[in-house]
Order: sequence, then structure tokens, then C-alpha cells
Amino acid sequence: MNKLLIGMLPFAGLVGCATPSYNYIPTVQNLSKPPIGQVATASIGDHMLTQGIMTEQEALYIPSLASLTGYKLGDGYYAKRGEDDKYIQFTADDNSPGAGKVTKNPFVDPYSAVVLRKSDNSLCIMTVFNVVAGCKSGINFEKRNWAKSGANNFQQTLIYNGKVGNKINVGYREFSSDLARPAFNNEVEYDLSQSKQIGYKGALIDVMDANNQSITYKVLKNFNTDK
Repeated sequence: MNKLLIGMLPFAGLVGCATPSYNYIPTVQNLSKPPIGQVATASIGDHMLTQGIMTEQEALYIPSLASLTGYKLGDGYYAKRGEDDKYIQFTADDNSPGAGKVTKNPFVDPYSAVVLRKSDNSLCIMTVFNVVAGCKSGINFEKRNWAKSGANNFQQTLIYNGKVGNKINVGYREFSSDLARPAFNNEVEYDLSQSKQIGYKGALIDVMDANNQSITYKVLKNFNTDK
């Protein structure tokens, strides 16, 4: 009898089976700020103009380490991958900055997802064998939208770097999947005594005031567009 009980201990947290769901599609948005024609102010080091593509992902956010039976959920975001009538499923192996990580003890099965059980808001683990295990209620979590890195993410920015005399310095940066592209970084000086309008890669900005702390301006045109 004792041997039988010992053999059953690793399965004590099992609550049933589930089918993996991959029916969630993140939202891809065009990002452009500030709006065309709106007066804006940027301090040194701030973005004057940002344009690009951003992936917004529904996610489970866990603010601090949480323990389930046999598993631990690290703090951070777990991106939604799908849902069915019983569970909302979140990825547990995301390498994006800010993502939470799952660890397990040696006596439980490998995991494939973190799941939220709809009936009682318990958090559980879905194993690689599609078994739901380790469920626990009362864990502190939030459902959030997560602006996360993705293969299609791309952003262009202009950054205010200050003023010396009549000249202002503006930095240009390109980011792909949240990583700066070194070959596409540049610093440019503009002499405001020559013109109050400055341009780079199609972007056009009307400088209204500038000093060594901040710049006030209006975007007339975005990067390589008429919008």
C-alpha cells in the first residue's frame, strides 16, 4: 500500500486533460506620435517623433513569484496563445523582454503552457502531455495588453540631443523587434539660423523654440509618408 501511495504522489495535482489552443491572433498596430500638426515638447533624450509597427498582445501578468504544485511561475508577462470553453492558455517559453518564466521540480512533467481556469480563476499548468496540473486559486495576477517584440516590429525615431549656439543636435534610430539597428543610427546637426524647419528621411518638423533643456515643435510630415 505504501509503495502504491508513493507512486501516485507525482500525479496528486492532476485535474484533467485539455486540448492545446492556438486560436489567438495579436493585434498589429501602426504607431505614429505625436500627431501631425500638434505642438509638442521634448526634453533632451526624449523621442521627438516615433513611427512604426507595434504588436499588442493580450497577456497574463504576474507581479511576483507564484508557486503551484510542482511548478513556480516567475514574475512577468505570459502571452496569450488561445482559449476554449474551460481555459485561457498562455505561453510559458517566451524569450521577449519582460516575459515570465516557469520552473519545475524533477518529479513533475515538463510544461507547455500556463492556463487560467475560467470556472474559478485558478492558475494551472498544461503539461506536454496535455494534462492540466498544479492548479491553485488566490494567486495575484492581472490581464494586460502587452506591447511586445515581434518579427514584424519596426520603429523609426528622432531624439532631441540639445542645442549649442544656433545649432541643435538630433539623433535618428531604427529599431527592429525592439533591437537597435547600429547601421541605421545617426546624429545630425541643424542650424536654426538657416531654417526653422528640419527634415530627415522624409520627416519634416517645424521648430518653434529650442534650448539646451527642451525643444518645442510641430510635426509637419512623418517618415517617407504624406500622413
